[in-house]
Amino acid sequence: MGKLTWMVLLATCIAGSLQSPQGFQTMDEMVDYINSLDTTWKAAKNFDDASQAQLGLLDRPAGYVPNPPPTYDTNEDIPETFDSREQWPDCASIKEIRDQASCGSCWAFAVVEAISDRICVASKGAQQVEISAEDMNSCSDAGSCDGGYIEMAYDYYVETGLVSGGLYNSKKGCQPYTIPGCDHHVKGKLPPCTSGGDTPACKHTCEASYNRTYTGDKHKGSKTYGFSLQNKEVQLDIMKNGPVAVGFTVCHSF
Repeated sequence: MGKLTWMVLLATCIAGSLQSPQGFQTMDEMVDYINSLDTTWKAAKNFDDASQAQLGLLDRPAGYVPNPPPTYDTNEDIPETFDSREQWPDCASIKEIRDQASCGSCWAFAVVEAISDRICVASKGAQQVEISAEDMNSCSDAGSCDGGYIEMAYDYYVETGLVSGGLYNSKKGCQPYTIPGCDHHVKGKLPPCTSGGDTPACKHTCEASYNRTYTGDKHKGSKTYGFSLQNKEVQLDIMKNGPVAVGFTVCHSF
């Protein structure tokens, strides 16, 4: 059984929407309006054919209220820059970039990556583990390749626990990711990513070459908490405890 981590963060930031007198009827009208404001960037329908599954993160479940976050002294100074990779250079997971491939599992990746980082930070580098996105995506009730919920993903980590697992074809941990990589919105060496994708079946076994059982490899958190529109508190929490997972609503001004 993995050692309990002291803290797991759930952060949700809700973006305000752009109000305009036009009352957009089409996406083209909205794009034209934004560009007429002559700002520092140009709007376009870059992902107009993307499905909900490709976007991955679903709206917060109705009635869900996260646990309150720690209380921080908001008078504390925030540095102009802060890089978790530099603050905790011995934590390899913070530097790692994972690939969700053709699967709307960004919610799972965001959570397991932040969990992996915080286990390392809380243990002062003694515990270096890659928490399995495969286990979260396939076995939790938080979602699938058709999208999921950050809040429920953290709850699953606390209540049920997750095994270890590295990148696709890495053979690392109990359950490495099983969906092959693809090129996201660019032309490269890999096949282009497709919409959604089939969710791998849940299994309660580890790789044959791994020396622990599925149950014996479980890692669990002790609690979750959430922030909402508390930017400085989130900054302070990152500085003290490590990276966070964040969900946000994409509005017109984005």
